[in-house]
Amino acid sequence: MILFVGISILIGLGLYTKSLLSNDGTSDSQFIEFAIEDTTSIDKIIITDPFSNKMELLKKGDLWTDSKGGCISQPNVHFILEAIRKVSFKGYLPEKAQIKFTELMATSHTKVEIFQNGEWTKTWYIGPPAQDHLGQIMLLETADDGKSEYPVMMHIKGMYGIIEPRFFADSRKWICTNIFRLELEKIAQVDVSFPKEPYRSFSISQKKMKFTVKQNGEKLSAVDTSNIFRYLQGYRKVHFELANYELNKKQCDSLKKTTPFCVLTVKETRGKSTKLKMFRIASSTPQRNEFGETVDMDMNKFWCQLPSGDLVKCQYFTFNPLILGHVFFPAMEKKFPQSELNKEILVE
Repeated sequence: MILFVGISILIGLGLYTKSLLSNDGTSDSQFIEFAIEDTTSIDKIIITDPFSNKMELLKKGDLWTDSKGGCISQPNVHFILEAIRKVSFKGYLPEKAQIKFTELMATSHTKVEIFQNGEWTKTWYIGPPAQDHLGQIMLLETADDGKSEYPVMMHIKGMYGIIEPRFFADSRKWICTNIFRLELEKIAQVDVSFPKEPYRSFSISQKKMKFTVKQNGEKLSAVDTSNIFRYLQGYRKVHFELANYELNKKQCDSLKKTTPFCVLTVKETRGKSTKLKMFRIASSTPQRNEFGETVDMDMNKFWCQLPSGDLVKCQYFTFNPLILGHVFFPAMEKKFPQSELNKEILVE
């Protein structure tokens, strides 16, 4: 009888322990199951940073856009999806730290709302880095289990570093840097205008692959067709360098009221037109221009007003092949002022 009772007690304790472990596992899953293995099902992500900036990312076909359907940086999205797929549990916080970071994250966190197949499924609350800076303190909320009571430490499997830098809501960091991505046959007309140096202005128009080149409105008679092809191929891949992190709204408005040194307009065969206005950037230290002259202008970068009205920084290295027509069409130099020709000779 004693043996029977002892065995019964052991069996009962075993079943009780198994139940506790089972319940404990269910509870833990609510804290640590941040990852989504099938990221192809994710079609919307909303990121809100601690400063209330919000960025909404939408999947349209194979591409991601902003909330208005505008172009955004695709690599940035891929970094986020990689984090969502590879995020892994790193460890629990000590009891005192749980209370401390729960209170901290209540007022300061990056919120990431994840939608799958049109439905909200998970929200990440991203807090400060882990003490060793090899992970992140995070809290999870899901559609099925609600919001976790305490945060945990997470990291990206197989990688060193923190998670939070991948999730930013500053729209300037998301803006697509692409300006032109055009094949030669898709370009109907290019117009380059220099308001203060009209002799540098030129245009190229094509109809059924027959081209006309004009300088300041007058047709150029001697034009090498191969040079037209070389010039137009420059529009296959054109990007700006940086979004505007320097000028406030008042400064932007003032700059836009000044006369641009160059206006570039490209019309596509399908009807779309892109107009860029280019403005010099003043330099606090004198620099030498392409003719060896000392000028108070930045000779590496300039401000460019996009069709959206946004100002971005561009490099002369990228745009000079598009706006300096005489490089491809030497006949233009016949109408250059003698002083300009002398400069050209000095450069050569």
